Amino acid sequence: MKGLRPCGGSRSPCCPAPSPSCCTCGWRSDPPTRRRTTTHTRMRDILYPHPHHDLSRLTIPTCSGGVSVSDADESVPSYEVLVGVLSARHHYDLRRAIRKTWLGYLRDHPHFKHRVAVKFIVGKHGCPIPEEDREDPYSCSLLNLTQTVSGRHAEIEIVRVPDPSLLAPSDVSAVALDFKVLHPVVITRLGVFHSGARPELQSNVTVKLLQLDQEEAVVTARFSAISTGTMESGLWYKPVEQFILPKGFEGTLVWENMASAGLTTVNSSVQLNDGGGVLKISSIAEGLLPHRSALGFPGLAGGFTFTIYDEDGLSGLLRGRPARMERHASGLRQEDAALQQESLRHGDMVLVDVVDTYRSVPSKLLQFYKWSVRNADFNLLLKTDDDCYIDVDSVLTKIDQKGLKRSNFWWGNFRQSWAVDRIGKWQELEYASPAYPAFACGSGYVVSRDLVQWLASNADELKAYQGEDVSMGIWMAAVGPQKYQDPGWLCEKECYVDMLSSPQHTAEELHVLWDRKRACGDPCGCPWGH
Repeated sequence: MKGLRPCGGSRSPCCPAPSPSCCTCGWRSDPPTRRRTTTHTRMRDILYPHPHHDLSRLTIPTCSGGVSVSDADESVPSYEVLVGVLSARHHYDLRRAIRKTWLGYLRDHPHFKHRVAVKFIVGKHGCPIPEEDREDPYSCSLLNLTQTVSGRHAEIEIVRVPDPSLLAPSDVSAVALDFKVLHPVVITRLGVFHSGARPELQSNVTVKLLQLDQEEAVVTARFSAISTGTMESGLWYKPVEQFILPKGFEGTLVWENMASAGLTTVNSSVQLNDGGGVLKISSIAEGLLPHRSALGFPGLAGGFTFTIYDEDGLSGLLRGRPARMERHASGLRQEDAALQQESLRHGDMVLVDVVDTYRSVPSKLLQFYKWSVRNADFNLLLKTDDDCYIDVDSVLTKIDQKGLKRSNFWWGNFRQSWAVDRIGKWQELEYASPAYPAFACGSGYVVSRDLVQWLASNADELKAYQGEDVSMGIWMAAVGPQKYQDPGWLCEKECYVDMLSSPQHTAEELHVLWDRKRACGDPCGCPWGH
């Protein structure tokens, strides 16, 4: 086929060995081709108008895993629908299940194999940090712990104020400091700054430790002119009931002054003690925008003391890190080799230049969009996940019957006014609004090629938020596409005879749903005898 070289075994002229220009190759059938010059030139002229463009000389790089396209006059595969399946590196069983169910059906169908192409979107890089040594299981951030030198069971103060000039009165009545526990600690005392030049307290101050998004305080301390507590390192302290805060606890410390006077705060240049990394403390820099659900302005109006729980466990964790890192690196090399073999065997994977974690999924999607507009001509792009059942017959039938091959078009099941989470897997700290723009559920949605082209062209400037579904909603809010609402793209793990997609399934469940669909037309269950 013109423009593409044959791919396959180790003697293939395309892939004799892995290379940046051809890590994954091979379309499983010979689809019709379409000259890309007209469409590509028109879209680039719209997005990048320039009187001296010479597209015949344009060199377009490919993402790792893409079919090499050397210039804009090359022919590329042409499809009605390109399907991108987001897949984690280690999800071999789910990819195998899809290949044996709806993808295999498309591949072997005499007509559909020319209408639809399917690609698994996989991160080229595994996280080099073992899961035990990450801040959380969703990212690839090193748990940057060090052995504390303060002594066994010693109290650690997060702040000391040896110089009263570091303190200044503020005009706010509530100040809040957020933090996350990265190794278990015990909070022992809560504290409040004195009134600057004079050590006395001029008003009543309440200090509360809360779990984020919880109304009831874990511990509380109240300070007044007649009940100041004990002075130490420039703070008044009071002991509190001691609780173990486990790894992953996300809390906020709130200082409240119910009188008209404001609180005393510390200069933002002061150094905070995180106990060798056991706490991740939010910034107290001036000018920060408070989170919508924050109980006070970001800052510090006092402090607290804590001890490290299970210091022996912390020491063991640090001692065992080098060996874990070595074992993990060896496992990644084996995983890389297995993915390369899987890619060469099936020819249906795009390895994008991203570290494969949950937090990087929006970036994976953007990289795939860049790959897709360079390496395929298509009308619509269907995005789904590797744990999703897709009724491909119904999807293609609806496209034909409803005339859904449109431009500026987004077809899905949209969540509206979805609240922004502050903690947990879907934690979002950088989108300040209380709710996201409308976004389609991730089990399946379809966008027109012109939207994919816009996303690909702006991929390097678009900010990735905590999930690909909400990120897509935020990105599309800038474009304002025509939304086509369809509840057939299920948002939760459910089953209906007329569903287009259903998420969160195991490999075995994907087989069961597909087998039922082929046997009697109902993936949810067949009558006795089928």
